[in-house]
Amino acid sequence: MSEIFVIGHRNPDTDAICSAVGYAEFKRQTGMPGAVAARCGDTNDRIDFVLKTFGMPQPRFVADVTPKIRDVMQTNVVSVPPQATVAEALGIMDEKNIRVLPILNEDRTCKGIASVFKMSKFFFPAPNRVFDSRRVLASLRNLARTLNAKMIFATAPDREEDLVLMIGAMDVKSFAARLPRYPREKLVVVVGDRQDIQMLAVRERVRVVVVTGDLPVEPEVIDAARRNEVSLLLSPHDSATTAMLCRTAITVNHMMHEHFLAFHEDEPLSAVQRLAAASQFQAFPVLDGDKKVVGILSKSDFLKKVQRQLILVDHNELSQAVHGAEQVEILEVIDHHRIGTLTTHQPILFRNEPVGSTSTIVADCFFRHGIEIPTHIAGLLLAGLVSDTLNLTSPTTTERDVQILAELEMMSGVNAAEFTEKLFASGSLLISRPVVQAITTDCKEFVEQGRRFSVAQIEENGFDPFWKRKEEVVKALETWRSKEGYFFSALLVTDVVKQTSLLVLAGAEPFFRTIDYPEIEPGIYELEGVVSRKMQLLPYLTHCLARC
Repeated sequence: MSEIFVIGHRNPDTDAICSAVGYAEFKRQTGMPGAVAARCGDTNDRIDFVLKTFGMPQPRFVADVTPKIRDVMQTNVVSVPPQATVAEALGIMDEKNIRVLPILNEDRTCKGIASVFKMSKFFFPAPNRVFDSRRVLASLRNLARTLNAKMIFATAPDREEDLVLMIGAMDVKSFAARLPRYPREKLVVVVGDRQDIQMLAVRERVRVVVVTGDLPVEPEVIDAARRNEVSLLLSPHDSATTAMLCRTAITVNHMMHEHFLAFHEDEPLSAVQRLAAASQFQAFPVLDGDKKVVGILSKSDFLKKVQRQLILVDHNELSQAVHGAEQVEILEVIDHHRIGTLTTHQPILFRNEPVGSTSTIVADCFFRHGIEIPTHIAGLLLAGLVSDTLNLTSPTTTERDVQILAELEMMSGVNAAEFTEKLFASGSLLISRPVVQAITTDCKEFVEQGRRFSVAQIEENGFDPFWKRKEEVVKALETWRSKEGYFFSALLVTDVVKQTSLLVLAGAEPFFRTIDYPEIEPGIYELEGVVSRKMQLLPYLTHCLARC
């Protein structure tokens, strides 16, 4: 089944989550039933508050969309246990038209691989190993099962033995002359209705006599077999077929490749393709975390197209997208940020508008198509809009945001001002979360002039939570910058009440000297009137970067 994920950026904020849920609903109502809202990062207290308020579950968590083995593997695993006979394995392989068969233990761990190649070497030995063509390594019960034979009498039928095949198709004198060549207790004598051969074999106490052609066995032969403890089988096949089938009674654990190539279901296809192509095997067991077989990957499976597509909302840069986005098809982008370096293999719908939130664009999609917005979706889009525009007070706010928010208030029955107050009071990241999580919850990566850097934002009701944990924040920001290898990392702490911010920087000293905002403490700057990362801070930082 095709998967179409409507998904925001890593470390999603409220607008990314709300616009993903809203746009997935829009796509389903306009002919894309497979559209599913998704997220590639954890939610925070404010997002949880919004979802709970409007009775919505969290979007599906998708950490990685890279095509994996599990996406193309065959899940209906055809296998045999180690005790299965080669005849049974070959029958399955012929029926299913496969050349490799995993041999599984009771707990579904893989003991080995049965292959047509290895079995053919056993049944057609090289000229210098002719004797091997007479070898029958099997128990009598497996022999009877393979031949579909009636077991008239048998001793120790379940004991596996290394036997020698002998055909009683000659004169009795010739047969008698050949008998001493082999240990009697190892002989499997295949004979038709030659009673003289049958009786001679019984008297000589061979291991087993197999009478072919479903022909009747005289009572005196049966009695003699019982007295001499010679096992007696009645095969429905002719002598030639019986002799050929006898060797296939060997169990597959004697025929298996003990050293084989197996993959984990979560491995990327691209990471294993070259290794699989170079292997002598045509198919490979696929294991789960407990090393149990959950699928089979054949070389032809690499040709399958992974039915996974993306619609990106609230961003348009692969550096911010879910891991593996560059390896799957991107259908659409719905965004209100600057246009980055995204490239696609085919034309796509790219809607990028200079408005205050992506939720504004999603709501406008409903309006333009004349589709009624469900009440709970209208509430979510309202939440995304007021979150990103700080209830229309951000400099990113446009007249279109104002108009759409008014319509969403009517549709949802929610007062935007009252909801905004509750939203920003619903959770302080710097109070409720570990510092490392707080500074990365809403963090985006950018690349300018060949330099990678990150810009995060935390919105608080006042700066008190920041000053109480200042030292932890500064240390965590530098650790984060060093770990990710960024040229610098910036954190914008915004007071949504006073509409002003603090900028915390970690990075190289030359970059610090380009910042001309008032420095309150080393690496901490006062940005009066700055509340927008997108419109105010990012352009300023890129300007500073050009001067560095």
